[in-house]
Amino acid sequence: MTNQVFKPVMQHQMMLLPPDISDLIPKKAMVRIVDTLVDSLDRKIFTELYSGGGTSAYDPSMLLKVILYSYAKGIYSSRKIAQATNEDINLMWLTGMHPLRHNTINRFRSERIRPVFEQVFTSVILTLSDCGMVNLDNYFLDGTKLEANANKFTFVWAKSTDRYTEKLQAKIHAHLKAIDELNDEEEKLTPDEPQQIDTDKIREVAEKINQRLRTQKKKSDKEKIKELKHTQKMIEKDFLPRMEKYERQKKVLANRNSYSKTDHDATFMRMKDDYMGNGQLKAGYNIQIGTSDQFIICSTVHRRPGDTACTIPHLKHLEDEFGKLPENIVADAGYGSEENYTYLNGKGVNAYVKHSEFFREIKNRKWRDDPFRIANWPFDDKSNSYTCPEGRRLVFERVRDSVSDLGFHTSFREYRCIDCSNCTGKHKCMKNPNSSYQKVIRINSKLRKYKERASELLCSETKTKLRKKRAVDVETVFGDIKRNMLFTRFSLRSIEKVELEFRLIAMGHNIRKIMKKIAWAGA
Repeated sequence: MTNQVFKPVMQHQMMLLPPDISDLIPKKAMVRIVDTLVDSLDRKIFTELYSGGGTSAYDPSMLLKVILYSYAKGIYSSRKIAQATNEDINLMWLTGMHPLRHNTINRFRSERIRPVFEQVFTSVILTLSDCGMVNLDNYFLDGTKLEANANKFTFVWAKSTDRYTEKLQAKIHAHLKAIDELNDEEEKLTPDEPQQIDTDKIREVAEKINQRLRTQKKKSDKEKIKELKHTQKMIEKDFLPRMEKYERQKKVLANRNSYSKTDHDATFMRMKDDYMGNGQLKAGYNIQIGTSDQFIICSTVHRRPGDTACTIPHLKHLEDEFGKLPENIVADAGYGSEENYTYLNGKGVNAYVKHSEFFREIKNRKWRDDPFRIANWPFDDKSNSYTCPEGRRLVFERVRDSVSDLGFHTSFREYRCIDCSNCTGKHKCMKNPNSSYQKVIRINSKLRKYKERASELLCSETKTKLRKKRAVDVETVFGDIKRNMLFTRFSLRSIEKVELEFRLIAMGHNIRKIMKKIAWAGA
């Protein structure tokens, strides 16, 4: 028999006076940081959201505190947040012991706070800058893809829609042509080309068929009446509904390659989270963020998979929110296009943006000094020609202009070799050494100058640390969001709501970062 004495458990001990919940929360708790941040904001931002009248509403400051604290703790579901207001002492303190319903939380999160949350987010960043926690001179830009709240098996592809549309147009064209051959009418139903057939044209044809039916009934021509009725039924039941469907799909696609039927704003993108390491196509969004000292300064959500096309819209949004661009913008090679370099150069900022050849320039001496690299070919100003390593001259042929899918106009100069026959270096110079064509090179002198300028900036002694810091600064943020806080899939649908949800995620990350800064300072 043991003589161990246990401390008494006061589980059912009644108290003379109820405790103050705030006394149970540590002074440096995260919930107090959230409380202080929200209270520092101008209340007019929230009160202007309510028109007045009707029953009394929950305090918007309190609701915002609840949502920000929940996101900072990794609780994203409105039902779980509502449950936590009954169980978590921190949320009970914020709500004043009044539990919330999940639809109240969700309505405030997805509708009520949306018009002003960007203003709230920017105000917090400026406050952190004033406190010295954030340096807004350096801006590290990068992107990642997050899965949308959409069914990955309900998709629409642009190529398939175009193919089905062409097949339907050809089918309708052939059917109308047969009708015209059967009916000797002066006004033909068949348009000149199948590509001219759309919903308006089909409705026009349907009206003409109705007119012909009325005419043929008077003539009692049963064979023609039967054929016209069959065509009328095909138009009503098949041709017109399908054409309307394809046109709706094209309108939703809006120059994209695909979209999800569950969330029309989501585009199918190659994700990197497959456990086999080979990636998967899933409906998602391209998230662009800019960080400084591992704080998220600005975030935007895009429907395009490539980072290059998202750069200028992101920076324009950043400039709209803060009034100017940061002094130094650092990004990886995915952002190094002529369009982006031109935009950054026009803004007068230091663009530490890598290009596709940067790492080979600084690490691969063999490639950099390769005589068959076009950049190493000598150029003669007088004859306006290049000379290849085998001594063959490439003379200027023409200037070609091109327009990107974003509408950016660029031009390059084409040089064609006078004679490539019997060239011993042809296998190093051309992809198909057995080709009878002459070597053609395309020179974009403007882009080449931008690349040279970017390489000078990135390799300068004082800025090498800034280039290397980019991976540490912004990639760490993505790792914290995806791996530590387990946020890999959105809960809301449509790009507007997704933008708000990710800014809540960003705010939650920034709050955790403030918590760490305070802890390090206290240590």
